[in-house]
Amino acid sequence: MKAITELTFDEAKAELEYLATEIAKADSAYYQNDDPYLSDAEYDRLKHRNFDIEARFPELIRQDSPSKKVGAAVKNGFTKVSHSFPMLSLGDVFSTDEVSEFVMSVKRYLNTNENIEFISEPKIDGLSFSARYENGVFVQGATRGDGTTGEDITANLRTIKQLPLRLPADAPRILEVRGEVYMSKADFLALNEKYASEGKKIFANPRNAAAGSLRQLDPNITAERNLSLFAYTWGEVSERQWSSQADFFNHLKSWGFPTNPHNKICANISEIEQNFNHLMDIRATLPYDIDGVVHKVNSIELQERLGFLTRTPRWAIAHKFPAEQAQTIINNIRIQVGRTGALTPVADLEPINVGGVIVSHATLHNEDEIKRKDIRIGDTVIIQRAGDVIPQIIGVISEKRPSDSQEFLFPHTCPVCGAHATKEEDEAVRRCTGGLTCPAQAKERIKHFVSRDAFDIAGLGDKIIEDFYAENILLNPADIFTLEQRNGGDDLFSSAKGFHLERKEGWGAKSVDNLFKAINNKRNISLPRFIYALGIRQVGSATARLIAQNYNTFNNFMNDMIAKDTAKLVSIDGIGASMATDIVEFFAEEHNISIINLLLQQINVEEFIDTTKKDTLISGKTVVFTGTLQKMTRAEAKAKALEAGAKVAGSVSKSTDLVIIGTDAGSKAKTAQELGIKIINEDEFLSFL
Repeated sequence: MKAITELTFDEAKAELEYLATEIAKADSAYYQNDDPYLSDAEYDRLKHRNFDIEARFPELIRQDSPSKKVGAAVKNGFTKVSHSFPMLSLGDVFSTDEVSEFVMSVKRYLNTNENIEFISEPKIDGLSFSARYENGVFVQGATRGDGTTGEDITANLRTIKQLPLRLPADAPRILEVRGEVYMSKADFLALNEKYASEGKKIFANPRNAAAGSLRQLDPNITAERNLSLFAYTWGEVSERQWSSQADFFNHLKSWGFPTNPHNKICANISEIEQNFNHLMDIRATLPYDIDGVVHKVNSIELQERLGFLTRTPRWAIAHKFPAEQAQTIINNIRIQVGRTGALTPVADLEPINVGGVIVSHATLHNEDEIKRKDIRIGDTVIIQRAGDVIPQIIGVISEKRPSDSQEFLFPHTCPVCGAHATKEEDEAVRRCTGGLTCPAQAKERIKHFVSRDAFDIAGLGDKIIEDFYAENILLNPADIFTLEQRNGGDDLFSSAKGFHLERKEGWGAKSVDNLFKAINNKRNISLPRFIYALGIRQVGSATARLIAQNYNTFNNFMNDMIAKDTAKLVSIDGIGASMATDIVEFFAEEHNISIINLLLQQINVEEFIDTTKKDTLISGKTVVFTGTLQKMTRAEAKAKALEAGAKVAGSVSKSTDLVIIGTDAGSKAKTAQELGIKIINEDEFLSFL
């Protein structure tokens, strides 16, 4: 073998390619097939030679280099990755009846009474990931994030021994494999035992351990944590070679990805139920945690016909296991005030272990729920973690109630600011009328503003926001972007006073600098995130995206709302009159407009460009359907229009571009004629696609 010092550039390049291929092959044999063909010494020799060649020719380091199996630490946090296809979540159900309704909804949508084949997969309790391959080489890993943008965890994913770094020649040229990273129960217990012996904080459960391990800035730490993974779906793919979910699993296995051995094809609802009960019975014996079963339509053709709702696919559902229960005592009931003024009762409990997690608080939802269940301080109650996550009180054990027990009286004034708390006739929630003069609402509004699906500003956690608010450093979201200029002095143009962060306990020059960098990195924000960040009642991240798709710029949206012009808003499929009222009322508040104007002086809200749009004759157009369609259901037609890049409205207005009519078309067709809007039939619509 030629000495490294004598290698030419081309020779070094060729040998690095050989080494990458050979070491990846050895990894696959060792980790995936349990059939090593190289001795440890020979394997180490190859890796050392690879490292030494790269040291002499750093410009030749490959994306799939074995030296990147662990890699160097990322110094300034994770960079963002935009998903070419959204990583959507699944809807949850908790009973067989709900699963049956899901199956029936699929049949109704497809307008069929025939049995539809499903595949049921154990729902791994871990962290979702995406792994992108180009020309058979792993090039990028990402977390789910908010579904459209995740974090770049390429270096960390490389450390997971089950992940293939190179794929066989028959794999698609571009392939994005998605799945779940998890920590086995044995590895979790070993890690906690190690941490306990070292005096470190232990993890609450394997899911937290896996998530914390995968998001380490230093991949070397991730490598020490013994993470595992299962692959179960795909994102972008250059050429799809499979016709069913089961067929895709066969391809995954042939390419070296681990798939769950308990995935099972089910021909009907009876088989779905049997498999769910079987997995629930063996749950405790599995080497990893599962929290339910995912049921998917097996046929890819039917999946494509069914399409997606705003945030979830129509062809899949997560059937969660029944929540685990326990008994404990209510020590106190206190009232929390949220960002919209909602008064939410919370029970402080005698701490109890429920399914491996210590629970000390539970939501009581609202005052009607307290009255209905007659929940009192001192009661012994049955609690459960709904969906294995949120603690809830199921009922009171009345025979254990103390003799001096008294009914809980829900306050009619805000416990924070003292303002009157009102309850609308059609609402279960009582709300503080203090608005942003209420410190609780103001603080919660800021917390929401910097949350993950909003501005996602690292370094501004709940405790820091509480402290900054108490010291008049941060009184509203606009103050965030003047923190740096106000640090060390007073700013007469800000609602908050000057301060010296470096002098505060727990702060130093480095931490202050990191905070300012994190804030400055978010001065450009996407339109959906900005709308969501404002904290408008009923406007979640999915609704914010709908608004962005239909208004394109924030000025377009705000101007219509200030003018109380809701015609376009209520025409959006998925936005009703109640939500429109809440949105208009938000923009009618002078202090909200004032804060928005201050924000717009400091940040740039980007114009919305829908990267998922297809280039069709209806791309970007607003369409309305009316009448009975013959070749598809109305729901299927709407889904096809959305997939083709159109905006679907529920009513005809001057902003409508196209009306598609079926038989017995009603008033919408007449309105379209009066407004001079183009009308086409079902066949023309299909040709447009």
